[in-house]
Amino acid sequence: MTAPLSFDNRLLRDLPGDPEPANRRRQVRGACWSRVAPTPVADPRLVAFSSEVATDLGLSEATLRSPQWLAALSGNGLVDGMDPWANCYGGHQFGNWAGQLGDGRAISLGEVDGPGGRAELQLKGAGPTPYSRSGDGRAVLRSSLREFLCSEAMFHLGVPTTRALSLVLTGDRVVRDMFYDGNAALEPGAIVCRVAPTFLRFGSFEIHASRRDQEALEALAEHTLSAWFPHLGAPSPDAYLAMLGEVAAATARTIVGWMRVGFVHGVMNTDNMSILGHTIDYGPYGWLDDYDPDWTPNTTDAGGRRYRYGNQPRIGLWNLSRLAEALFPLIGDEGRLKDALHSYSATLEAEQRAMYAAKLGLGAWTTGDEDLLTELLAILRATETDMSIFFRSLDVGTVDALQGAYYDPEDAAAVADRTRAWLGALATRTAHLDPGERRGAMHAANPKYVLRNYLAQLAIDAAEGGDFGPIHELHDVMRRPYDEQPGFEAYARKRPEWARNRPGCSTLSCSS
Repeated sequence: MTAPLSFDNRLLRDLPGDPEPANRRRQVRGACWSRVAPTPVADPRLVAFSSEVATDLGLSEATLRSPQWLAALSGNGLVDGMDPWANCYGGHQFGNWAGQLGDGRAISLGEVDGPGGRAELQLKGAGPTPYSRSGDGRAVLRSSLREFLCSEAMFHLGVPTTRALSLVLTGDRVVRDMFYDGNAALEPGAIVCRVAPTFLRFGSFEIHASRRDQEALEALAEHTLSAWFPHLGAPSPDAYLAMLGEVAAATARTIVGWMRVGFVHGVMNTDNMSILGHTIDYGPYGWLDDYDPDWTPNTTDAGGRRYRYGNQPRIGLWNLSRLAEALFPLIGDEGRLKDALHSYSATLEAEQRAMYAAKLGLGAWTTGDEDLLTELLAILRATETDMSIFFRSLDVGTVDALQGAYYDPEDAAAVADRTRAWLGALATRTAHLDPGERRGAMHAANPKYVLRNYLAQLAIDAAEGGDFGPIHELHDVMRRPYDEQPGFEAYARKRPEWARNRPGCSTLSCSS
């Protein structure tokens, strides 16, 4: 078959590969990747795809639906030019060095230059690799569906992210213990084809630094610089410092994007941090329903809440510090590395101020706005308040308009006077602004529709019963999160009471 895409797998050319061809679990040293073939599945079925991602790649819908591409997207075959591999990386997990991790159930098919730019296609759930440890390399429908929907929802919200081309049911059953409590069960298997400029991450550098493998570290840094930061010049300590500064700034912008829309990544380990600052590896993520800075969706993190919503900016800097440590052998100056990280704090502060100025319709941030914001966040915590609905309704400027955001109207009545006073202060602060322009700006910063956990769970329930309609409808609604979309208001409602503590609707485990 003639490939509709032109594959140019530069990563394989630039970086040292694993010389051992055997696909067995092991420590892979002196290499950045291992060649590995996807494991075929029984009865693949394409249940969802992103037409926008297909267009960016230069794929027509007819090509995407062809038998050859269904085989490629399910791990049952390859299209000409594909040369599959799994990446080697390490990482700090929940603050502790975990050693070699790697793509244990992700297999990259190849890199292409499409109309939307350079892209790496990667199957998640396509079988074991040398990095699978004790895992089977597979993924289940519930986690695959959540990643497909969320990565696309995040893109349309305007937050830097990996994308999702397709969601394929495999026809196989996969054993999973969802809560690690000894109650394993068979679940339907699925594969997501993820798309990103690159899937290199902080941990890609950490693994070689931890092993004092200067040759692999230098090769990786040179490849990353020339492929993704060519404007910084030839490899040198100065270029690597500048690269670290750009990675830090991009990371800050993405995390502020998360905070703006109420997203909690849930597992911000260094192996889940993209070198380009994209949101990557959608595992036990979640969306704030009620505004609670201490909330985390990850059951594994329930005790320490390391990756809670309000702590994400601090963790971003901690993770970047680990990347800086990994780059030290190439730079040799700890002080200059610390200076390069200043771009994170500077960018974070500027982006946060701009974010709140947009959400509150302030026009531009001024010094006195800090007190206004502090009082608002205190009010939001004083009673259970739906974050998305509150900010979306804020343009009206009345307490009555905010009633739909409260989970307990009687409890909310206790802060009504305080809220009214705050709204008065906001009205005074913004009196000089054009009301229509202000409303439009606020709606562009405050989405009406976000992928609430319970909405994804309802789509999972339907899909596991053979009904894929809810996936398609939810996917379509999340493509226009800032529009009113009459007739789809049900997707903008606050979390129903039945979903408060139901698994999949509140918190999630790392099991997938």
